[in-house]
Amino acid sequence: MSDDEFGILIVDDEPNIRAGLEKGLIHEADRIATAADAEEALAKFRADPPELVIADVRLPSPMNGLELIEQMLRSRPQTTAIVITAHGAVETAVEAMRAGAFDFVTKPLDLALLRQQVRKARERHRLRRENSELRRRLADAGEISGIIGECAAMRDVLRQIRQIAATDATVLIQGESGTGKELVARALHDLSDRSEKPFVAVNLGALPETLLESELFGHEKGSFTGASRRKPGCFERAGAGSLFLDEITEIPAKCQIDLLRVLETGQYTRVGGEETLHADVRLISATNKSAQAEIERGAFREDLYYRLNVVPIEIPPLRRRQGDVPLLVEYFLAHFCQRHNRAPKVVAADAMHRLASARWPGNVRQLRNVVERLVITVPDDVIHADDVPEELAPSTAPPGAPAPATLAEAVEEAEKTAVRAALAASGDHRERAANLLGVSVRTLHYKMSRYGLH
Repeated sequence: MSDDEFGILIVDDEPNIRAGLEKGLIHEADRIATAADAEEALAKFRADPPELVIADVRLPSPMNGLELIEQMLRSRPQTTAIVITAHGAVETAVEAMRAGAFDFVTKPLDLALLRQQVRKARERHRLRRENSELRRRLADAGEISGIIGECAAMRDVLRQIRQIAATDATVLIQGESGTGKELVARALHDLSDRSEKPFVAVNLGALPETLLESELFGHEKGSFTGASRRKPGCFERAGAGSLFLDEITEIPAKCQIDLLRVLETGQYTRVGGEETLHADVRLISATNKSAQAEIERGAFREDLYYRLNVVPIEIPPLRRRQGDVPLLVEYFLAHFCQRHNRAPKVVAADAMHRLASARWPGNVRQLRNVVERLVITVPDDVIHADDVPEELAPSTAPPGAPAPATLAEAVEEAEKTAVRAALAASGDHRERAANLLGVSVRTLHYKMSRYGLH
């Protein structure tokens, strides 16, 4: 099936209506399937997902049309639904719209009106597909959700994001504090088919253990002291969107078991409740610790780790991507000049050299804060080396090495330092050095020749 195809699934227990709608809409779709009840409809929906479902509210038990639509939209939010209801049943129509239906049509059916609604649904599907494709094309052309980088390691991160965003696979993002793990999680959401649904982020490390279970799964009124009303948890708030759990290795053993149950069964209950709720979120988690080390010391469940780590993404620290520092500086500079209503500023070559050669233990977050401070505190339009905070760790360059004269030279100096360090770490083994830098051996030879490092 191509992306341009438009399929319809008609669900009605009356054979004459099914046949009539199939015949009347034959020119409005590329393929049409019919079903007499919810069970048959779900089977066909899963086997060949349609772009549009037209379902009668009254269907044979155990599931009516509204319940059927809700279940279908939970599993595939991009599907459009039109509900058939009795004439004058305003409450049912309103309930259908709340359940996620795109539109409704009343009996006796007006086929001309239904055709118009189907055409609107097909146009909606086309616009959604084009917008999704545009987002991916823009991402391929450059920056994704504020993620900036041209080094090999960051290009690999961006490639992974584009490759897996459209799936529902759980993702575990690992990287030091300040490397941009939440930005990666947001990018996965923004480029997915769930982008119109909520993105809920929770920092598990910032929550006390006593409130963690309630924050994840919600609680019922009176379930504990202070629970004056029912509160939905983050799984419920995320709905059919994406849920980002940061500092995942910080959760206690009891919550690890509960989270594992949700991943295995898709079900959970609120604290103090008995109702079984269904989770349809895309789960993304992150940690700044070594998950394997936490498993070895018995602080994290191995079975939960394998459930979370279906697709791993490793974000490199800023000290391993010095060549990206000038790009980040320029991006943050423009952003904060506009945000704080400052005249545009430029960074002198000596200042850029100092920023590019710092070790940045706080990674991109620390660099962002430093640039914001410079925008606010430097009165001139040019930022010099003397303006850069003294607490930044010095570079590994030889003492007294002259500062480069241009931004391009600052980038080259950082690149030369990285190549020299990789060669030293690999004992001058070219293939291992190239692997450390994330480039081909041919590229390494070119860089060595360019910088006179033979």
